[in-house]
Amino acid sequence: MTPEEAKKQANKKAIKFVIALFLLYILFSQGNLFMNSVMTPGSTYYNAYISTHFNYIQGLKSALIVPAVWIIKLFGFYAIYNDMDVMVVAGPYLRVNYSCLGLGVMSFLAAFVLAFPASWKSTFKMLVMGIIAIYILNILRIAGLGVLLGVFKSQRHNFTYHHEVFNVIVYVCVFTMLYFWIKNNSKQTVNSKA
Repeated sequence: MTPEEAKKQANKKAIKFVIALFLLYILFSQGNLFMNSVMTPGSTYYNAYISTHFNYIQGLKSALIVPAVWIIKLFGFYAIYNDMDVMVVAGPYLRVNYSCLGLGVMSFLAAFVLAFPASWKSTFKMLVMGIIAIYILNILRIAGLGVLLGVFKSQRHNFTYHHEVFNVIVYVCVFTMLYFWIKNNSKQTVNSKA
């Protein structure tokens, strides 16, 4: 293969990757937003049957809230919770909304990993590790807010940008993981061609 043909083939792969990344991200992120509407009473597309039997949004909220409350209790606070709220007695009241779930960054990660040309084994491994990492970081954020706002009561007004701070931290972690994953997959591709 001539260098010019190799360059054309690389350009085609890059364009295919960008298009697949864009389409998958739109599908995942907008799909989650739509499903949130389907499962939220009073919203435009609410469906009681789907909300009752397939509500993965509420399942994720509960999967974040319960371990976060355990961690808050480990720090000596008494906390109670329901389907979307955590109340730390003599501390903060935290509401876990759709925007707190990390589904946007999970959608980006899933779209990127599925669009990138790598083996299915490597893709699956990165997808699972990435989603677990985002999930754990999100639990730590909720628990951290509960503990910090319980300890530093006078500083509660300074934590209004925790979503933005969380997103920056998570995207830095995700891009770091993707960097090493791409680097590893690029080495494997080069070694298999040699």
